[in-house]
Amino acid sequence: MLGARGENSPNDPSPLRRPSPQAARGRAPPHRARPLRRRPQPARAQRPEKDYLSDIEADKIRDAETPNERVKLFLAFAEDRLKKFQYELEHPSATRHAEMLNYLMNSYSGCVDDAADLIQVALAKQENIRQGIDLMASKAKDFLVILQKYQSEGPELETYKENLDDAIEGTQDAQNEAEKAKKKAAPPPVRRKN
Repeated sequence: MLGARGENSPNDPSPLRRPSPQAARGRAPPHRARPLRRRPQPARAQRPEKDYLSDIEADKIRDAETPNERVKLFLAFAEDRLKKFQYELEHPSATRHAEMLNYLMNSYSGCVDDAADLIQVALAKQENIRQGIDLMASKAKDFLVILQKYQSEGPELETYKENLDDAIEGTQDAQNEAEKAKKKAAPPPVRRKN
């Protein structure tokens, strides 16, 4: 049957319509045989989200104007994770207790690592990061005391031992880097009296 323009209609089984060479061999045409490919998406300008930071915490980090403020925030978040870890040990949740302990220890490690990374980046850019370095050195010392206490006498140690070991190692590295950075960072300016 001819269509409006004198062509075969697609639903017409008449012999005038020839099958495509691929259809004649039992294959679908190439444009139907291949799956649709997605175009590559352009890279986002924003940094990837940290899964251990809440939206409010991520906003605070983003809004902080200086590296010193960001380091201070990351260390405050790390301290918060340790307090929540201690609370979870003392008051175990009914469900997902082990998962929560490991999540909190990983979150702590992430915060400390990010603070240490910020210090290294600021040093490379020769920014004034002296306060952040001093804070890292003092906080890391305090954090190590708490973590080592859990390592020696922590309840349910087998549940979170691997993450605790990683946290201790990361904190020691951050402390050592902070001590080295104290020597590299320029001393604060001294005002001379005339």
